[in-house]
Amino acid sequence: MSYIVTDNCQKCRFTDCVEVCPVDCFYADDKMLYIHPDECIDCGACEPACPVEAILPDDSMSADQEKWFEINRIKSESDDTYNITETETPLPTAEARKKELGL
Repeated sequence: MSYIVTDNCQKCRFTDCVEVCPVDCFYADDKMLYIHPDECIDCGACEPACPVEAILPDDSMSADQEKWFEINRIKSESDDTYNITETETPLPTAEARKKELGL
């Protein structure tokens, strides 16, 4: 099992989760964050740290969210992302996205 970032992270990129990750398995691009599923140690520290509830254990995702497992793998191994290990400023649309999600 691993934790996966889902579409709630789009337009947000809050990085609270990155700070609590003990293995630095988060990757980022200009749109959102991703977790490399092979690097994740399933500690679960990131899930409650996400203010937009974008992180889920891969074994509890709904059928429409299952695609995010492969998206996280592909994006975290892409040259278009970088390993993120420290808090960064959220995207300018983050607060609006949080409200849109009702959080």
